[in-house]
Amino acid sequence: METAVEKFKVAKEPFYLPVSHEVEMFEAAYAAKLPVMLKGPTGCGKTRFVEYMAYRLERPLITVACHEDLSSTDLVGRYLLEGEETVWHDGPLTTAVRHGAICYLDEVVEARKDTVVIIHPLTDDRRRLPIEKRGTVIDAPDDFMLVVSYNPGYQSVLKDLKQSTRQRFIAMEFDYPNAELEAEIVAKEGGIDEATAKDLVQIGQKVRNLRGHGLEEGVSTRLLIYAAQMIAQGIAPVDAAEVAICSPITDDRELHRSIREIITTII
Repeated sequence: METAVEKFKVAKEPFYLPVSHEVEMFEAAYAAKLPVMLKGPTGCGKTRFVEYMAYRLERPLITVACHEDLSSTDLVGRYLLEGEETVWHDGPLTTAVRHGAICYLDEVVEARKDTVVIIHPLTDDRRRLPIEKRGTVIDAPDDFMLVVSYNPGYQSVLKDLKQSTRQRFIAMEFDYPNAELEAEIVAKEGGIDEATAKDLVQIGQKVRNLRGHGLEEGVSTRLLIYAAQMIAQGIAPVDAAEVAICSPITDDRELHRSIREIITTII
């Protein structure tokens, strides 16, 4: 029978192409029992990287998509009424600590500041999780690891990590891959030929140059893969690029027109 944590094992090796020394850095942090912060734009591969490393390190991966209503109770756990009994249910963070999993808090700055504080004892030499509602403390095993991520480009003064939180992590910077690697990723993940993948990547790079000219953030590698997957399903490349690249990133008609011109020029 499958145990509570076995369902979080990454069963199949995720496709990931290293861009620099991020694999060695992550492995060193894991060996040293250090928490890791991943910083980078939306859709650049942060989550895929964590999945790849969990598979490589043979550790379960428990992912939490953070949001403004996320409470410490959501992370740690709560008592629930079952029949006539009140039963304690571990939250995802507690489950990860108990079983030596990798806990990945995606877009951690979206969580409430009082929620983020709960992770502090896990990110220093104590490596322990207090469970106030039960009056207990759990010591994290050696193979537990805490990973957080966020997109610096979207953060405001109100949504940023405090220095008291930041300086508990080592930080790894992520960005979109270079053109050659990105084309290889798009071709592999999208199931299209290399030439078409290169066209999509060229579109992506030109659209990214519009950042600061009305566009908040450039097209992600994820969206380029979506366009490729649409093409692989028989959709015309221009139409696939329209729905996967142009329309998702802006509602501004002038920007929309500019991006469409880029698409029709290249394809």
